Amino acid sequence: MMNSQRQIWISGVLMVVSLCTLNDQAWASDKDTIATDRPDFVESSNVVGKGRFQFETSFAIDKNDRYGIREKISSTPTLLRYGFHDNLEFRLETDGFLSSKYTDRNRKIDQSTNGFSDTSIGLKWHVADAEAKAPSIGILVHADLDSGSRAFRGQGIRPSIRAVAEWELANDFSLGVMPGLMSQKNDNGDRFVSGIFGIVLGKAWTDKFRSFVELAAPQIASSKNGGVLATLDVGVAYLLTPTVQIDTALSKGLNRNTSNLSWTVGISAKY
Repeated sequence: MMNSQRQIWISGVLMVVSLCTLNDQAWASDKDTIATDRPDFVESSNVVGKGRFQFETSFAIDKNDRYGIREKISSTPTLLRYGFHDNLEFRLETDGFLSSKYTDRNRKIDQSTNGFSDTSIGLKWHVADAEAKAPSIGILVHADLDSGSRAFRGQGIRPSIRAVAEWELANDFSLGVMPGLMSQKNDNGDRFVSGIFGIVLGKAWTDKFRSFVELAAPQIASSKNGGVLATLDVGVAYLLTPTVQIDTALSKGLNRNTSNLSWTVGISAKY
């Protein structure tokens, strides 16, 4: 099942790349260059613009191997964005199809599980453009819905709010900071509020190519509520055309609560 899903995803990406390359000259005249929320954890403060549609899709692998337990999860994270106002966009996000392989060498357990992840709906508001030393600012409000397959479904609706500030620095560097809060439930069904934080340093090497290094904490909570999840991320992105981007990123878990290693490769396009 997973091989079939992967082949479909790769075929779709290749088709999109081919179509985008053929239309490169037509799109090159469009000054509205794509700004994506991937592959880094810190979101962009920008929105897609009124009447514009943007998709950001990828293939990702998370690996964890500790204390005789090995787990590998493959997913297809996808974000759909539509601008219904110059400064507001609607967002639909999911990790897509999931395939989990779990091995406990101590108890001789080996099992595989496939299914679909929960879906998140939300809004992004571009509050302010960068001006002088002031950053570009965006606010995101999301709600994760318990809509996925039983094995991967979260508990109830999990609302969250994040704020993003982006500064343009000298020598084509940029700095982004994203604090936030999320309300969710622990394994006992008790609701708690966890913190969210990310900081990213980016560098535009050319008009088409950029790279970044990032510290990401998608969850900051007490040990009874799942603890802190933290990663160190590095990645690159390249514009095939002004409205089409390909990218890849690698993440290293910084504590025992977080997957040892994660990798993603993706493509995004704006219409």
